[in-house]
Amino acid sequence: MHQQEADFSYRLWRHDGAQGELIPLLQSAQEHFGYIPRRAIRYISGVTKVPESKIYGVITFYSQFRLQPMGKHAIRLCTGTACHVANASMLLDVIEDEIGTEVDGTSEDGVFTLFSVACIGCCSLAPVMMVDDETHGSLTPVTTRRIVRKVRRTTLAGEKAAAKKAEEEAAAPSAG
Repeated sequence: MHQQEADFSYRLWRHDGAQGELIPLLQSAQEHFGYIPRRAIRYISGVTKVPESKIYGVITFYSQFRLQPMGKHAIRLCTGTACHVANASMLLDVIEDEIGTEVDGTSEDGVFTLFSVACIGCCSLAPVMMVDDETHGSLTPVTTRRIVRKVRRTTLAGEKAAAKKAEEEAAAPSAG
């Protein structure tokens, strides 16, 4: 059993109805699934006797919790003072338009999740965004679109190649 799954199962198993268990159970579910799916909410509600509506209230109150899976790539656009002055809000509009979702949302194709962050720490390169662990600075709307499109193209091409390889392996006669 995967360690995160074991932690989640253990927390549920040992739950004794004590106040304050909801947040750790939600954290455990998110660690396991990468977000908190409806089935986990239903299950936690059954175990804790906390109504699903209250659990949703807790999830939406705390920004650490997600109700949808993360994209394959996280885009973090700095909106701190230096980046704000350098027109980060225009870049945010460009990114939202390009990936088809707003801040804290995941693109429909599952490639990107967009975050707005207070500071990346590269103020001399403002405006700045990070795609996963790669920092991109001195951005313009054109360079921002170019970066996002390149990451999407590369990701989708990789997925297509992996699917083709899996299909070929499944179709190949097994040696035996």
